[in-house]
Amino acid sequence: MWSGIPNLRHLRAFCEVAETGSVTEAARRIHLTQPAISQALARLEERVGTPLFEQGTNRMLLTSAGTMLLPRVVRFLDLLRQGTREVRRIAGARSKGGFANFDHLLTVAQLNALSAMAEAGNFSLAARASGLTQPSIHRAARDLERLTGVALFEKTSQGVELTRAAAVLAQHARLALAELRQGITEIAEALGVDAGSIVIASLPLARSSILPAAIIRFGEDRPHTAISIIEGHYDRLLYGLRHGEIDLLIGALREPAPIGDVVETVLFSDTLQVVARAGHPLAGRSTLTLDDLERYPWVIAPPGAPTRGYFDALFKERDASKAGGLIEASSLVLLRGLLTDSDRLTIISGHQIVHEVRLGLLTILPFPLPGSDRRIGLTTRRGWHPTPTQKLFLECLHAVSREA
Repeated sequence: MWSGIPNLRHLRAFCEVAETGSVTEAARRIHLTQPAISQALARLEERVGTPLFEQGTNRMLLTSAGTMLLPRVVRFLDLLRQGTREVRRIAGARSKGGFANFDHLLTVAQLNALSAMAEAGNFSLAARASGLTQPSIHRAARDLERLTGVALFEKTSQGVELTRAAAVLAQHARLALAELRQGITEIAEALGVDAGSIVIASLPLARSSILPAAIIRFGEDRPHTAISIIEGHYDRLLYGLRHGEIDLLIGALREPAPIGDVVETVLFSDTLQVVARAGHPLAGRSTLTLDDLERYPWVIAPPGAPTRGYFDALFKERDASKAGGLIEASSLVLLRGLLTDSDRLTIISGHQIVHEVRLGLLTILPFPLPGSDRRIGLTTRRGWHPTPTQKLFLECLHAVSREA
C-alpha cells in the first residue's frame, strides 16, 4: 500500500529543483509558490531522514542522498506517466472528459484506493486492508475516474473488478511505488540503517539447496536484512514480480521469457535423475534398463510439470502403473516420505535432493535421462535497479551457483 509514501507534489518539486537548481524557477514551472516548494522539500527531507540539497554559490546542489534519490524519483514519475498513456490508449474513443496529463494530478489517496481495490475487489475489504474508511476509498476511486475520464471499476456478481485500463494503471502504480521504496531504502542504508529487504519468489528447483546456501552466505554480511521467501505457482509469482511485489524469481527458466517486460539470467544447468531410497533393490547396480524401472511403483509430479512430461515420454509405450498404483504428488516433503519408506521410484532434479543424498536417505540410480537438462536462473523485471543490499545478495547467489 501507499501509506508513508511522500506527497506526489513534493516529489515533482524535488525533481524540478534538482533540474533547475532554483526554488524560484521550480515554483514557476509547476505553478506553486516558493514557500510551497521550500515546504515540500523540507517534508521530503524529513521523510528520508537527511538533507537532499545544499546551497551552492549560485544554485541549489544535490547532496549525495539527493543524487541517490533523483533517478528513483524520475523513474517513479515516468512509470506513472506511462500508465496514464496506456489508460488513454486502451480507452480510445470511450474516454469521456478527464485530463490529458492526469498523472500530474494523482494523489497518494487515489493510488492507495486503486491498489487496495486491485487486491480486494470489494470496497469494504479494500477499506479494511488499507486502513481507510469505505467512504474514503469510494470517494478516492471515483475521483480517479473523474481525472482519467475512463471507467476504472465495474460491478460483477463477485464484487467490483478493475477494467483493463485500471489494471494497467494499477500495475504501473505498483512498479512506481516499488521504485520509490528502493530509493528510500538506499538512502537509509547509506545512513547506516539496515533497512534493506528482499522479497524472493522461489520455485522448487532452487529452494532446496541453492537458495538456502545463498541466504546463509548473505547473512554473514547482512544479518539483519529482512528476507521474505514466497512460494506458489509460476504464473502467480510472475504476476507478483511484474507488479513490483517481488524483487526476483529463482527457478527453472521458461526460455524464451514468457513476456517482454522480464529478463532471465542463467545461474546453472540442472539434470533430472531417477531416485530411490538408500538400500533400494536397484541401488548399487552399475546399469539399469527400462524393464528394471517398470517393475517398481512410482510417485511422480501431476500432469503439467516438466518431470511428469519426461516420465510420460519415458513410458510412452508401457504401463508404468502396473507394478503398483501411480501416486501423483508435487510436495517434496511427501515425496521424501513415500520414497524413504517404500520401494517407489521418482524422477526429480538432483539439486532438490542434495541434503537427502548427503544424509543417506535417498540415492540416485544409474539410469541416464538424456535431454532432461534445464537451465535454472533468475527472472527479474526489465529495467530493475537493485539496491546495494540486493546487489550483494545477487553476488552471493551467483557465487553459490558457480560452486554448485
